[in-house]
Amino acid sequence: MQKRLTEVPGYKDEPEGTWWDLEDMAQVELTSEDAAYPVEGALLPRSRSGWRAAEPGVQSIRLLFHHPQLLRRIRLRFDEPEATRTQEFALRWSPDGGRSFRDIVRQQYTFSPEGSTSEVEDFNVELATVTALELTINPDQGRRLAYASLAEWRLA
Repeated sequence: MQKRLTEVPGYKDEPEGTWWDLEDMAQVELTSEDAAYPVEGALLPRSRSGWRAAEPGVQSIRLLFHHPQLLRRIRLRFDEPEATRTQEFALRWSPDGGRSFRDIVRQQYTFSPEGSTSEVEDFNVELATVTALELTINPDQGRRLAYASLAEWRLA
């Protein structure tokens, strides 16, 4: 028998240096922010603290790019080591500075301290002229008392 290892089609792991450094590329608008966990903690490649909302309930983070971008990859990571909850997130993009949006994905995930404590989503996309990206997080489909958080949001 002969065998050979191949790559998964369409998937290529980006070295750390190829993720965009959003600090000089975009303005960020958000609905809430815990001072101990600012949004830079999830967006900047050298940060590891993540972002957390200051109030419970549905929250949004919007990136407004200074110049239209060609977006090929999006990685999101959500961590929840303590509570069982079902979270929903929606990711949308705009070609016209946020006047209109198009869905990329809407997805639910159930966290459980007994095993499912992290959700990582890695999307290969081909989106030209992206002027805005919006991530909306409903942290708990049931109780509405959970705080939205985002461990990592990377773009390439």
